[in-house]
Amino acid sequence: MTTLPKFSLAPDYAISRVIRGGWQLAGGHGAIDKKAAVEDLIATAEAGITTFDCADIYTGVEEIIGAFRKAYADKHGSEALDAIHVHTKCVPDLDKLSRLTRPLLQETIDRSRARLGVERLDLVQFHWWDYEQGDWLQTMHWLHEFQQEGRLRFLSCTNFDSDHVASMKADGLPLTTIQLQYSLLDHRPEKRMAALATEHDFHFLCYGTVAGGFLSDRWLGVAEPEGDLENRSLIKYKLIIEDFGGWDLFQSLLQSLRTIADRHDTDISTIASAAILARPAVAGVIVGARNRSHLAANLGIGAVTLTPDDMAAIDTILSQSTPLEGDVYSLERDRFGRHGSIMKYNLNKE
Repeated sequence: MTTLPKFSLAPDYAISRVIRGGWQLAGGHGAIDKKAAVEDLIATAEAGITTFDCADIYTGVEEIIGAFRKAYADKHGSEALDAIHVHTKCVPDLDKLSRLTRPLLQETIDRSRARLGVERLDLVQFHWWDYEQGDWLQTMHWLHEFQQEGRLRFLSCTNFDSDHVASMKADGLPLTTIQLQYSLLDHRPEKRMAALATEHDFHFLCYGTVAGGFLSDRWLGVAEPEGDLENRSLIKYKLIIEDFGGWDLFQSLLQSLRTIADRHDTDISTIASAAILARPAVAGVIVGARNRSHLAANLGIGAVTLTPDDMAAIDTILSQSTPLEGDVYSLERDRFGRHGSIMKYNLNKE
């Protein structure tokens, strides 16, 4: 059985380096059977993936994970929950940024605590849609106050750029991690954020490592899709592929990854995620799943050790690509641009 490696974010807080993402349990990829979802999460934890990612804007997901925690404790004893870590996000709605108050923010945090069935949230990742609206830095300070009051243990952020993370650190705010998009198609974290992480001792939790499923055997040798794609995730990452260098270069990358996967007796997605897991500052990669069908492959991510020859083959393809513009999440932050216009906003629900 594969033993999944851990990463210590603190002396008594070790996460699994492969993290189960919860976005696909929000219903956007098909109907969700909550009972089956809880059973899948239990199987995931029993297999060794003991860290879970969710958000207050993922409809119904905090409740599902709360039900999973209760069922897991019923099955294995309450002490077994010591090894289970749940990372959620605090995402104030776009149309409320300019009128957000400390009490309203506390209501959001307390709602997540109630949904997850915990006194203290393990780790809260803060997101802010528009730097020009409201006061994102004051909001981060309020979250720090909630941390000091015991409502959350670790304070983190998601999708902030390097300038704003640097401002957080200059203001004395603690930062354990930043969740960001990072893949073989998207190296924006390497421009500045990686150096900041080293300087200030925080780490990356990475989503998008398989580009919504594009970095997989399913797309090897397939003609470029035209028209509507299956879901918003594929639409999002198809834009990344276009900016990366287009479909032909993407196919060359897939072929190189397939050759490497053959050497390691695995699949393209596993290699794509393992390559990011090996990058400096990366503590874990987040894998989205509606069920346990890819559990064995997800466990394999931590078992793959890429060789210098493997990395050189990948770098040969990447050297032909066009670096994505801007810093972390800057393309997506433009709500009227190609990347930002497909986002959904104002998803927080009572």
